[in-house]
Amino acid sequence: MNGPSTFTTKADAGLWLAKVETDRSRGVLLDRELSQRPFGEWAAGWLTGLHVKPKTEVSYESCLRNHVMPVFEDRPIGSITYRDCRSFVDDLRSKGLAAGTIGEARKILRLVLQEALREDAIHRNPADGLRVPRGSRTEMVFLTVEQVFALADAVANPPRPASHPLQHWPSYGLLVRFAAFSGLRAGEVAALRVGRVASDGSWVEVAESVEEVHGQLVYGPPKTYSRRRVDLPAALADEMAAHRASRPSDPAAPFFTSPSGGSLRHTNFYRRFFKPAVGRAGLEQRTRFHDLRHTAAALMIAQGAHLLVVKERLGHSTIAVTADRYGHLYPSLSARLTNQLDAVYEGGRDGLTS
Repeated sequence: MNGPSTFTTKADAGLWLAKVETDRSRGVLLDRELSQRPFGEWAAGWLTGLHVKPKTEVSYESCLRNHVMPVFEDRPIGSITYRDCRSFVDDLRSKGLAAGTIGEARKILRLVLQEALREDAIHRNPADGLRVPRGSRTEMVFLTVEQVFALADAVANPPRPASHPLQHWPSYGLLVRFAAFSGLRAGEVAALRVGRVASDGSWVEVAESVEEVHGQLVYGPPKTYSRRRVDLPAALADEMAAHRASRPSDPAAPFFTSPSGGSLRHTNFYRRFFKPAVGRAGLEQRTRFHDLRHTAAALMIAQGAHLLVVKERLGHSTIAVTADRYGHLYPSLSARLTNQLDAVYEGGRDGLTS
């Protein structure tokens, strides 16, 4: 808000400044010029200033272009009301869009409006408090150890004509077993390099992740931006060490590769090797690669692992995330805990009476 360039008296200047401070504290001080700027300009500025992973930026830009801009692009930012935002969400629902898509569109609308709020172009964010339908979380699949090995075998031995130069892919079987016992994300597995695997295979360092954006592989930090070390069971470590010995000595070389020896593209691996093997292994068709990560969590918990250890191995940002995902697996340990506490109680009582 632009004030007068001069004041008749010092008292007038003081009164004007006091009003400005009061309006600011009440959240009603607006810059009228900014409030008339169209939503599209604010959206362009917001998109330019994003500091997110490339794949996330592509997703935001696509949602903004396809869903948000057609409705709000030319609207002055200060003219957008809660009713407008509510109608926007209702219209997306009437078109049958998925709950996740609607939630993403609402999120982007709110973030752009938040930029205008910070610049005093609007006095409140009209998208605040806007409810969207909650999508159902994809049900997790937990594999048994036997199923993990059956799946790994099916991936390593796809049906091939006798004339095919390669009949077996043992490294891909190892990849499946490694994912199920380490809990690494698909992008972290694909980005694993020779130099980040211990020479004896006993641990791996998770320092990178890779994702495919517009057909290009883009490497960056893991999802939670934190490096971590994951120790491996001895039997798996031996297999990892043997595979490491077969790879180039260059520490930057990919540990798992594409069939041609280049960088592994997860989308290709999933389509050509993993998904066809799910059916051949007799697993539920809905089984995804990410379910190997869920399986790793379940295997750790079944061995009595503390929730904090599970969180650190999986690379979750907080223990609350781990508890939300896998807390329901812990009640099965309640009986064991009760029996252990009973033994402690009996020991205390026996010690008192002896």
